[in-house]
Amino acid sequence: MKLRITRQVPCSQRARRSLRWSRNAFLVIGVLALGYSGFVVLDSKLYQANQARHFQQQLESGGSPFASIVPVAYPRATPAAGNALGRIEIARIGLTAMIMEGTDGRTLRRAVGHVRGTPMPGQRGNVAIAGHRDTFFRPLRNIQTDDEITLTTLGGSYRYLVDSAQVVSPDDTQVLDNSGDTILTLITCYPFYFVGPSPKRFIVRAHRIPG
Repeated sequence: MKLRITRQVPCSQRARRSLRWSRNAFLVIGVLALGYSGFVVLDSKLYQANQARHFQQQLESGGSPFASIVPVAYPRATPAAGNALGRIEIARIGLTAMIMEGTDGRTLRRAVGHVRGTPMPGQRGNVAIAGHRDTFFRPLRNIQTDDEITLTTLGGSYRYLVDSAQVVSPDDTQVLDNSGDTILTLITCYPFYFVGPSPKRFIVRAHRIPG
């Protein structure tokens, strides 16, 4: 009778193999994540640069840079999602970004978004604009009372002064309530350096001033 001898792999060798496999897997995941992050950053920068240049050219020429842009008077009809509406600037904190219609993921990856259903810039009521805390709206962490905000569209330039900044829960929809006043509400997530889905919302409220 022949005895069959099976060579046993030491536990330490199996552990090294498992560790090596895990290390390689995490390396691949890390490279893919960095690649995607790089793509997102590059895409947003290219979009902003292209749209800002096009928008400025049209401001200077008096034309419309987008075939589907909302007319100068901004009718009550809601513009199509993804339309470029204008530009927001807060000079003191170094914030400049193009504004698009809508707040879907693709829009907020490339720009700040006008909250659908709220008035358009220049209209009476509560104009609401949202942006990501880790990209375009990160400078809002330094916002102060009486900072000036400028919304520039092909229909005109509108100036606002900051009245307040507050932290609210995500389900606090009162910040979007309309009123007879001409106000601006900026919305982003909070805390600014939180990892993962943020538990709160950071709200900036401003009123329109002449000029």
